[in-house]
Amino acid sequence: MSGFTGTRFTDTAEVKTGDVMPIFIATSRKMNGDGSVTAELSSTTNYLMNLINIPKNHKTGQIERPSFGSESRNSHFTFLSQRVLDHDRFRAEISAQLSGRVGTARDILVYVHGFNTGYDEARFRLAQIATDSGFTGVPVLFTWPSQNRAFAYGADKDNATASRDDLTTVLSELGTMPGVGRIHILAHSMGTWLTMEALRESAIGGRGDLSGRLGEVMLAAPDIDLAVFKQQYARVGPFARVSIFAAADDKALNISSVLAGDRQRVGALDLNDKAQRDEIAKLGVRVYDLSNTDTGDFFRHGTFAAAPAAIRAIGAQLAMPPDDARQAQAFEAQIFETQ
Repeated sequence: MSGFTGTRFTDTAEVKTGDVMPIFIATSRKMNGDGSVTAELSSTTNYLMNLINIPKNHKTGQIERPSFGSESRNSHFTFLSQRVLDHDRFRAEISAQLSGRVGTARDILVYVHGFNTGYDEARFRLAQIATDSGFTGVPVLFTWPSQNRAFAYGADKDNATASRDDLTTVLSELGTMPGVGRIHILAHSMGTWLTMEALRESAIGGRGDLSGRLGEVMLAAPDIDLAVFKQQYARVGPFARVSIFAAADDKALNISSVLAGDRQRVGALDLNDKAQRDEIAKLGVRVYDLSNTDTGDFFRHGTFAAAPAAIRAIGAQLAMPPDDARQAQAFEAQIFETQ
């Protein structure tokens, strides 16, 4: 079909790290006085910095955690320390991290998690993705108060909705920080809806390009109604290079579609269906087809972070030099297959 290209990816070998990764966190979750983070909605945005241990024998696509017994720094992702920051210290410490860096090492990767995701899982997932993709910039987690329960979809959607202004403000603030290169965003599941809403608000407010620093916008398994996505993209598209990681066999999104009255979810598009393929082609977004990619996940909803091929695709986009990214800003619609 005209306007589409295809490619195949192969798996990677074992990755050995053993590093300690600092990740910065902005959250709409309420915090307790002892610094612990809850699943309740906060009236203000809170800021933290965590140190996360990457296990020495880490394998691409995995978050190694103990199934029983105690955790080990050699074998598991572990939380080492946390500092609570105020707004000004959050800005100052990110700027300090970026000081003296050049090229893509000056970039920021913002990760916005999805439905049914706890605080620990979110921060370990960002550390895993940043490690596996070879990202050399500063990782920032935006975490909202998901209830971390499979049957709390409505509560999660309400809390994601209530977090739109927080994320909009955080993205705007990152865009004005000294020393920042580009601001890339990777969002998953319900977090993609939150992200597109925040970017839409930014565009309406005249800050659609985040002060000229908006980079890649990668939407993994987007739990967004197709008609809603079209409206969001009409605002966001002029400022962003948007990529979608989709899978027709994503069981979680197929359930979401049924609950929504059989409304099509963007992340579960069947790209073998000409009508659906043509529909997404009109928008000019890049699509990675992860259908039939088996990573051991029954729901096939987290393939973007578990399949080495998908991780490599994320890494390739993050590593693209700024000049190349600008030249490719208005690319034609493309579908990349992982099988």
